Amino acid sequence: MKVAPKPEAIGFSEQGLQSAYGILQEAVDGDELMGGVLQVSRGGSTLPVACFGRRELREGGAAVSADTIFLVASITKPIVCAAVVKLIEQGRLCLDDSVAQHVPEFGQRGKERVTIRHLLTHTSGLPDMLPENHALRAAHKPLAEFVLRICELDLLFDPGTKVSYQSMGIAMLGEVVERLVGRALPEALREMFFDPLQLADTSLGRLEDRRERESEIRLPAQSDSGGDGTDWHWNSDYWRNFAAPWGGMLTTAAELTALCQVFLNGGELTGVRVLSKASVAAMTRDQTEAMASLSAAEKLGKRWGLGWRLREDDLTSRRAFGHGGATGTDAWVDPETEVTHVLLTNDPAGVGPLRARVSNAVAAAVL
Repeated sequence: MKVAPKPEAIGFSEQGLQSAYGILQEAVDGDELMGGVLQVSRGGSTLPVACFGRRELREGGAAVSADTIFLVASITKPIVCAAVVKLIEQGRLCLDDSVAQHVPEFGQRGKERVTIRHLLTHTSGLPDMLPENHALRAAHKPLAEFVLRICELDLLFDPGTKVSYQSMGIAMLGEVVERLVGRALPEALREMFFDPLQLADTSLGRLEDRRERESEIRLPAQSDSGGDGTDWHWNSDYWRNFAAPWGGMLTTAAELTALCQVFLNGGELTGVRVLSKASVAAMTRDQTEAMASLSAAEKLGKRWGLGWRLREDDLTSRRAFGHGGATGTDAWVDPETEVTHVLLTNDPAGVGPLRARVSNAVAAAVL
């Protein structure tokens, strides 16, 4: 993507963006935020990556730089979902296929009725995390063990009757992709998206030769991340190599901006098409509004495309879509203004109060 010399060159107010940058810098100066990056683009051109704070936990540690690699957590989800939609393009499955058609052992204990569409829209009835999530991670169990346990679960509610965020549904989508393509999910994503788009620093699970550029995460006191007293937290070798379909992608601000631009462009970037226009349209339109068994309140308050959350933040348009991550990350795209916004931090607790403020400042900076 072309890098613009000044904000005004691509339709941003420099003063407005300085407000966004100032929010982050002030938090770093007060040690409320360890570090992060912010990159915005408009109309296919980006501004340089703005960098703040440090990427290492130790005081005086290495500073965040434009090529720092972040664990982006749940921003992984729409990219895994895009792999599923690509297989739909190829005629290898359909939205209303039962999951059990592709993973037969899943079809038990009421899950026979769960469809691919349910998994993509968080309406499956699966839980966000397994009840034994921490125990499995503490034992350093592989992803296959998680999939086995998901197949044994009862549903929390009938498929299609509620919207309830479900990381375990995304785990099952990863399993579907692996079985259909006959390769591990990290390899499938690399072949479908990362290699064609020349995203050398983006991967599901760690690239060993890039680990020196990874940012550590300041672990929050209470979270699913584990903690300093465990060997399975977000900074551990176990988790960085686990390649969780629901949260294991590592990337840089520039490469995540490129992925966002693919969706803004209708499936292509610099002449390389990785998704059809029809696929991107389906992923980014409201897929829950037509579900007959969802209540009006659910449809209004929890709008999902296929993998992307449809946003209606303070200052973005109703067409905006995006996703956040528990490690302190946020990405959104607004087709109305042709803006992409990528905020990657290493401090979930610190960035919590700031995400909406930064997002609003960026949206308000559009001329």
